[in-house]
Amino acid sequence: MLTERQLRILQVIVDDFIETAQPIGSRAISTKQEVSYSAATIRNDMAELEQLGLIEKTHTSSGRVPSEKGYRFYVDHLLTPFHLSRQDTSAIKQTFSANMREMEEVVQQSAALLSELTNYTSIILGPEMLETKLKHIQILTLSDFTAVLLLVTDTGHVEHKSFRIPDGMHHSEMERVVNILNDRLAGVPLMMVPGRLRTEVQELLKQHTENFDTIFAYLRSFIDSDQPLKLYFGGKANILMQPDFQDINKIRSLYTMIEEEGESLAHLLRGEQNGLHVAIGTENKLDAMQDCSFVTASYSADGVHMGTVALLGPTRMEYSRVLSLMHVLSNKLTSAYQDWQK
Repeated sequence: MLTERQLRILQVIVDDFIETAQPIGSRAISTKQEVSYSAATIRNDMAELEQLGLIEKTHTSSGRVPSEKGYRFYVDHLLTPFHLSRQDTSAIKQTFSANMREMEEVVQQSAALLSELTNYTSIILGPEMLETKLKHIQILTLSDFTAVLLLVTDTGHVEHKSFRIPDGMHHSEMERVVNILNDRLAGVPLMMVPGRLRTEVQELLKQHTENFDTIFAYLRSFIDSDQPLKLYFGGKANILMQPDFQDINKIRSLYTMIEEEGESLAHLLRGEQNGLHVAIGTENKLDAMQDCSFVTASYSADGVHMGTVALLGPTRMEYSRVLSLMHVLSNKLTSAYQDWQK
């Protein structure tokens, strides 16, 4: 059980290291405005904090820095509420008041905003296709020979693919196709659409269209295609610019993970629980993130989990501000999705 004095000293050590990235000693701590203890007293308490594994000595300085265990204690017990600055709230308000027609654009802009405000790397997992429903299908004629099929989900995601109009197919036939598709597939979860296409829609199209074989083959190739878990990045290089990452091997593994945008990262985000979570250092499941902190926040619509907002940075992260930003941003995304569905 730490004393009030030890708690204050630990908080000063963590706060100072987050701000400066430099180890701090007892004499420097004693000069802090919020500290009224002698250097000797602080030194004794620092020795106990080190023995408990909450701070550690570096090879290049006589000062101390927080350990991974110290950061975890700090996040769990010492964080104080952070009030976002006027600039932060203004930037968030401006982003979400912009006239964006697709929810995908909202997610992209949110990722960019989060990276700009924190100087870390932001990652947002787009709406999960397993829980996303088809809102409507539309065919737009581009010329006498080509058209584009639009698939719009209830989350605002739009998939599109152009196709050659079969010879002899008239506009009225395309309208019949669209009406049948929307009548049978609107409101159906995307994961169930391929099955419905084969069981319910196939026979109706055969009865009511003259170009059934061509149309159905095209629809199957489009709708049966796998919907990947979509990641949106902001500030990919930001984390590599942090002073904490000078080791070329650490940089290489992190850069590879971020650049490849691999499925491992997408599935990691997909597995996150609802709410706000912080993984520090070796708490992270991916080897490349063992020296990072990974903060995640879920966003939803009508109580259904839609995706995850994440921020990747050094363990020396400005946790209080980051958690406040993540809380506000995830709430904004939740509101945006609910408004979109109305």
